[in-house]
Amino acid sequence: MATPLETTLAVIPPGKTFTPEELVFHAHQSLEDALAAADLIVSCPHSGTDIPAELLKYIAPTFTRRLQFDFTDCSTAPVARAWARIDPRIIYVENPHPRLVRDPNRARPADPRASLREAFARVRAAGAWNRVDLTGCDAVRPVSFSFFPLLTVPSTEDELDAMAGDFTAAAARGVDVYDATRRDLIARALDLRLARGVPSHLFFLSFHDTMNHTTRRDGAVDVDRAPADLLPGVVALSNRGDENGDPRGDAPVTLDPGLIRLLAESHRSGFRVADPAEVALNRPYLGSQEIITTGAAFRDDPRLGPGSVVTAGAVQAEFRREYLLGEANAAHIAAPGTDWPAPDASRVALLASHMKASWDEFRAAIVGVPTPHA
Repeated sequence: MATPLETTLAVIPPGKTFTPEELVFHAHQSLEDALAAADLIVSCPHSGTDIPAELLKYIAPTFTRRLQFDFTDCSTAPVARAWARIDPRIIYVENPHPRLVRDPNRARPADPRASLREAFARVRAAGAWNRVDLTGCDAVRPVSFSFFPLLTVPSTEDELDAMAGDFTAAAARGVDVYDATRRDLIARALDLRLARGVPSHLFFLSFHDTMNHTTRRDGAVDVDRAPADLLPGVVALSNRGDENGDPRGDAPVTLDPGLIRLLAESHRSGFRVADPAEVALNRPYLGSQEIITTGAAFRDDPRLGPGSVVTAGAVQAEFRREYLLGEANAAHIAAPGTDWPAPDASRVALLASHMKASWDEFRAAIVGVPTPHA
């Protein structure tokens, strides 16, 4: 008889503060060796699942383990860790907190309290369980993307103050450490490549997943998304451009159009897709905060201007979660329930090998390609 799956919420012990060393994964003996070899920094901003114990008092009583994990990109972390073990040219940094604490792929709110107040106000105006637009105040969301309650509604201004303070304090022990570590790794890797003075490249990948289904109240993740919101069969690669990777008007792209098209072809080959449309560009997502800020940092760095020996760029990969999960696990969460299945180890290993193959092919393809800023 199969062992029943865990159904209680996953929790981080009280007072736990993460260190950069706990969040960084690579195939080398030391981080210095990894930085010397790396041409790709990979992040998973939404991979964390466990809720800091200090925040449990704010969690809605109807929140289940199924809903907890569904509100994350938890399928990305095992793949990224496995990839980092087999690819000496990447460094992977993992957010230990769920996006519930603070979403690092959204702009950090200047006033967390005001942002929370606005989010709760919009949810209240929309009505319980109803669709609500939280654009601009969704760094901490009171409801999931299926519009399930995540947080209890504060009844007084003092309760709102306490909630904002506790979320900010919790973030400092996890997601803020992750974000600072991610930025530091990119900066250090870039400095090393520029110091060598020879032609090279450095890329940043923000690794995500999204279901093509949303969740029912009984926990079944089986409600079809609107056609405009559907992921392609395998992955959408985004550089803030159009569906060909070219700029949208005057808006800058975070990775050169020619390079992202090569990257898409490399993923079609590396993942052995049957239909080229299974790998798409900038559809349905353009890419969010991590590639926006990293792309801007690369563009604004005078060392990366015309004549630079280093080509740099940032890209977001949004995988279809059903694809990452595999058929059995995807079918499991399509049925009602409150649990979440463990990753399929063989599936994880296969996906990691596909990631490595895709980026190896991309590296081979760009040898001899003129740098975009040359």
